[in-house]
Amino acid sequence: MTDSQISPARRWAITLSVMMVTVMQVLDTSVTNVALPHMQGSLSAGIEEMSWVVTSYLAANAVAIPATGWLSARFGRRRFFLICTVLFTVSSFLSGIAPTLPFLVAMRVLQGLGGGPVIPMAQAIMWEIFPLRQRGTAMAVWGIGIMMAPILGPTAGGWIADNWSWRWIFYINLPIGFVGFLMVSAFLFDSPFVKKPRGIDALGLVLMVVGFGCLQLVLDLGEKHDWFDSGLIAVLFVLAVGMLAAFLVRELMAAEPILDLTVFNDRNFAIGTICIAMVGLGFNSSMLLIALYTQKMLAYDAWNAGLVLAPGGLGTMMALMVSGRLVARMDQRILLAGGCLLNAVATSLLTQLTLGMDYWSLAWPRFLQGFSMGFIFVPLQTLTLATVRLERLGNATAAYNVVRNIGGSVGVALATTLLVRRSQEHQTTLVAHVNVWSADTARRVKEWTDHFVSQGADSFTAGRRALAMLYRSTTEQAQVMAYADDFWLISVVFFAILPLIPLMRRVRAEQNERAREGSGRVEALPAPND
Repeated sequence: MTDSQISPARRWAITLSVMMVTVMQVLDTSVTNVALPHMQGSLSAGIEEMSWVVTSYLAANAVAIPATGWLSARFGRRRFFLICTVLFTVSSFLSGIAPTLPFLVAMRVLQGLGGGPVIPMAQAIMWEIFPLRQRGTAMAVWGIGIMMAPILGPTAGGWIADNWSWRWIFYINLPIGFVGFLMVSAFLFDSPFVKKPRGIDALGLVLMVVGFGCLQLVLDLGEKHDWFDSGLIAVLFVLAVGMLAAFLVRELMAAEPILDLTVFNDRNFAIGTICIAMVGLGFNSSMLLIALYTQKMLAYDAWNAGLVLAPGGLGTMMALMVSGRLVARMDQRILLAGGCLLNAVATSLLTQLTLGMDYWSLAWPRFLQGFSMGFIFVPLQTLTLATVRLERLGNATAAYNVVRNIGGSVGVALATTLLVRRSQEHQTTLVAHVNVWSADTARRVKEWTDHFVSQGADSFTAGRRALAMLYRSTTEQAQVMAYADDFWLISVVFFAILPLIPLMRRVRAEQNERAREGSGRVEALPAPND
């Protein structure tokens, strides 16, 4: 290792390398959901069984992320990133050729284990190789790919599954993974700040795997099994709470913990992780709700539903390029507050839902929401990670992503649960207020009856169908009101972030230009010997 600086070209080559692998992982997560019906027919499986294709991946992801910092130090950052790339790519191929559902689920577990550490490792790498004045731009470029993947994924996945085969949603990972492997091999190097752990905290590892795995299963399967009315969910929840509590105690006592929790002693990091959990809750749940509303209530296909989400990606792309330049020049707290406020306003616009709304009534709020996210992710990550010493950065990004994932999973579970419960409550209220003797109700029933009679039905059958249509209209309105309730809640979540922002300290470029390395400091990373 020499004293020369890393060249700008090499910095951006590393950025492109890790971004390719990261986008592959994020894209695969979103693509799989829309291909489940095609897999179901091909593998002769039920709907409940097919849910394990998604759940197994998320559970493995949740298990792998907390150990990222420790594993990266243990094997070396470059080697571990290559291991993850190979594992994800090979398991993608094996998922594509899967002859049975159990085999596919097993390969999805391997995919989750390989893909989980990629995002926190990529964040740590880019945070380390760029000085603070350039990190905003670097993270913006990287973030464009990350944000576009879940928006384009459902559209691309639907088209591939419809026109080719569901197996190709896994095969498309092969060339990306191969090129990513070559580029990472050529450009990435190990961190000079991280010390290799001498042993393994076996007990902490077991507690972590069981605890985070059970928690993810509770959040994924809870709504389907009616939460704690199910013995399975109750047992998983007790296991999750017990194991995670023991895991926290163990990590605080261990000499070389799997996940070093002392990083939460940093005020910016502690508050930032609370904020990213709330952002993940709001972002993931709003994406899901829009996808559900367009396809279930407005009868859009996967392609058109993706086109509704696409303006959000465009807004994010535009905002990231602006926020990436501003984040080192002004108070990041102002940018973050503006992003959260705009997101709250955009989400409140989505509460004005109707069954007859046009495309732009959804696309405009989505654009504003995506634009606001560009002013949330970059300044929030800067505020959260800039005060963390470089030797602890891998561990910090792992903890940051653990909290983000938990927030996102809680958001999805909360949104789907409230959607069902509030829909039932609104339906009960609306049905109680339907009076068959009122003039308006009688008129609507007569219109439907005349419609069915004109189609050849007898008067009795036409009358029954007319009442059925009246009930259907009532249930649809109840569901629309439930969606509006969910969006109001998400809007409140983003408003609730605002009081937390002043509690964080502003990060100044001139104070953080040097990497913290104990008592010594260095201007930038030296380039490795080739």
